[in-house]
Amino acid sequence: MSKPTFDQEYWEGLWSKTLREKADVVARRPPNAYLKAELADIPPGRALDAGCGHGADTLWLAAQGWQVTAADFSESALSHGKAMAQAVGAAFADRIDWIQADLATWSPAPCHYDLVLCLYVHIAGAEADFVKRMANGVAPGGTLFLVGHRPIDPLTGMATIAANQVQVSVEGALAALDAEVWELIVAEERKRVVSSGVDAVIRVRRLEE
Repeated sequence: MSKPTFDQEYWEGLWSKTLREKADVVARRPPNAYLKAELADIPPGRALDAGCGHGADTLWLAAQGWQVTAADFSESALSHGKAMAQAVGAAFADRIDWIQADLATWSPAPCHYDLVLCLYVHIAGAEADFVKRMANGVAPGGTLFLVGHRPIDPLTGMATIAANQVQVSVEGALAALDAEVWELIVAEERKRVVSSGVDAVIRVRRLEE
């Protein structure tokens, strides 16, 4: 069996099939636990959810008062998230801009967001390039929050659900970020609760200019 390509056709096909067969299950998925634990205390402003998927994290941010740009490869996933937001109400939906974007090449507006989050994004290309492009969108005083699966469980040596993927790692993210520009708040690996392996969790704050 050939390895998946993780390109736009792959993700659109996966999301289209998943939402066609299990839309009710997807709608009940909670926002990311790391997001809620680490960022609930940050005053709301402008946020970018890069690789937003079906939008659970975007919707949580909007509910906290954030104005969110939600970017993803899959039009099906974006349509689902948009419908979920509109079901809450027009005022709520107006807090979110849904955009289709290829994170392999797309870059946010420089120094524009108070929060940029990238959770479990499957990176096409070099990790350092991806981290630097996303970090460039963070305004002075703002937060960059990254979470990634490890493709190999370091405890067992077995492949995880992220096998054959490139995702953010602690060592890769820290190497890509200038220590004179970023204040390190969290950079650690945490054992996953719902499946095998560990997650890289990185939270940094851009220093004021």
